[in-house]
Amino acid sequence: MNNTFKDIPPMTLADLLGREQVMDTGIRPLWDSPRVAGPAYTVRCEPGDNLMLHAAIYRAEPGSVIVVESGDVDYALAGGNVCAVAQRRGVAAFVVDGVIRDLGEVREAGFPVFSRGVIPIPGTKKKLGALGAPARAGGVLVHPGDIVVADEEGIVVTPAARQEEILAAARAKLAKEAEQSLDAWEADHRARIEKALRDQGFAD
Repeated sequence: MNNTFKDIPPMTLADLLGREQVMDTGIRPLWDSPRVAGPAYTVRCEPGDNLMLHAAIYRAEPGSVIVVESGDVDYALAGGNVCAVAQRRGVAAFVVDGVIRDLGEVREAGFPVFSRGVIPIPGTKKKLGALGAPARAGGVLVHPGDIVVADEEGIVVTPAARQEEILAAARAKLAKEAEQSLDAWEADHRARIEKALRDQGFAD
């Protein structure tokens, strides 16, 4: 079920799920990675510390998207080797509300990372956070098993309990859009825009 979400653009999911399930624009792909989709493995790190993310790479199931709440952008959560090990173990991507380092290595390895940026100084490994508990990233509360879809257009989180419903609705929406010509779309769009203008009392 989860892999089929890779065929669904974030825009389609955002239209169906609304703003509250879309991460803010500060979390972006760090390189031109392909779209990723998978169940969330959630991590909460204490500010300035990355112990729990480093623990997560050995616990997350293959295909998982590791989602991290960190609480700061002053210390890197991971570097090239951690990303390489995660990739080797089958982790699909990192989505971190924080920063990483060794971007060149990560990009060269082709490991998808979505974060708030890079910084060269690492965090400590001294503080327990949480694994498998709800984590807030980009303003979205992510639960374990929620479906994360991320690409250059943004990051959308589908609640696990709604994945079949949302997937079916997304496929139907995409099929309908594929059947509509640009001429038909323009005619419908113009009619809606003109009606909205009239309803607001606008006159040319």
